[in-house]
Amino acid sequence: MLGVELEELEDWNCCGATAAHSLNKRIAINLAGRNVRIAEEIGKDMVVPCPLCFNRLKTAQKELTSERKGLYDVKIQGGKITIWDLASFLAQEEILKFMAEKVIHPLSGLRAVCYYGCMASRPPAITGEKHYEDPTSMDRILEKLGVTVLPWSHKTDCCGASHVVARPDVVSILVGRLFKKSFAAGANCIVVSCQMCHANLDLYQERIMAEQGLTGKLPVLYFTELIGLALGHKDAKKWLKMHFVDPIGLMEEFCNLSLA
Repeated sequence: MLGVELEELEDWNCCGATAAHSLNKRIAINLAGRNVRIAEEIGKDMVVPCPLCFNRLKTAQKELTSERKGLYDVKIQGGKITIWDLASFLAQEEILKFMAEKVIHPLSGLRAVCYYGCMASRPPAITGEKHYEDPTSMDRILEKLGVTVLPWSHKTDCCGASHVVARPDVVSILVGRLFKKSFAAGANCIVVSCQMCHANLDLYQERIMAEQGLTGKLPVLYFTELIGLALGHKDAKKWLKMHFVDPIGLMEEFCNLSLA
């Protein structure tokens, strides 16, 4: 729908995510670096939907082109391909222009805060993000879809990620803070670009709201869902039905969409 064709990386492997580098840095770099090498061999840039994977791939690319590259088994050329976070990729001006021209259902009733999490923009020495405390890729995408994007102070605060398994008490505090700041900004939804953030904010919202003494609800939407809704993707209704915090009422009331 956006004029972009994606090709799955052949024989890709797990990047090690957030765990491998805490146990064995060499293995972690080799895991992510192997994917970078495969992309280099076919000469295509990488577009990465998961900020955790994006961060590890960028880390491997930097490490394997540094003076420490001899410590690892995987060899890459470096500089041959670009590794993109999905939101940054879709926020390129030519894609934004194309996207705006394709909107058939403007989402003008949504008042959203964009929550990027901490992995796609930081550390800037790895990610290359210039606006690492105030990223704007999702903001610019949502504005093209007619969404009212609200300023707020917690765009890149951590949600606790996988600590929700070992330390749900800590995640409750971190996510509860995000909900409080979202309400204070006047938001009726939170839009995310990270699947781990989406899980922590959507899956556990009812419990965390109760633990933190909050009332109400905040549907949590992945930014590509909103692109699909605004552009009339045939499967958009199915996506919304899989949420734990039901966003359908919000979309029907504020965006004049029939999603039943």
